[in-house]
Amino acid sequence: MAISWVMLFSDKASHAIIAVVVACLLPFVCAFLAKLVGGFDFKTDNQNPREFLAKSTGLSARLNASQANSFESLPMFIGAVIFAMYAFVPQNIVNAVAWLYVLLRVIYVMAYAMNLALFRSVIWALSLTCCLQLFYLSIKALS
Repeated sequence: MAISWVMLFSDKASHAIIAVVVACLLPFVCAFLAKLVGGFDFKTDNQNPREFLAKSTGLSARLNASQANSFESLPMFIGAVIFAMYAFVPQNIVNAVAWLYVLLRVIYVMAYAMNLALFRSVIWALSLTCCLQLFYLSIKALS
């Protein structure tokens, strides 16, 4: 009998919270990398860092775009995790889906950086599906 990969995850709520924290930090990592790759000078460019990133091109611009998209997807992810925990969806399932989301978002950033547009879009859709799955499981648990 096959063991579901979800059962390999802990049933401790702290694991989902850590996944949320990692997801929240990911946009900042993207911004740092965008600045690093773009040649950001902390002495002069820090006067207006958003202008620097807005004028960036190539890899730096793609990393900056992945930062923006990462921020945009955070509210849905955080809400989905909170609702799932509130609805008492089994915690190992919440943890598994939350960490799958984080993994997909990291892959998304890498795909964006490597300019793999179609692959990036598929990964984006899969990460969105993780959020939708948590909402669905919340509704089922409360029904």
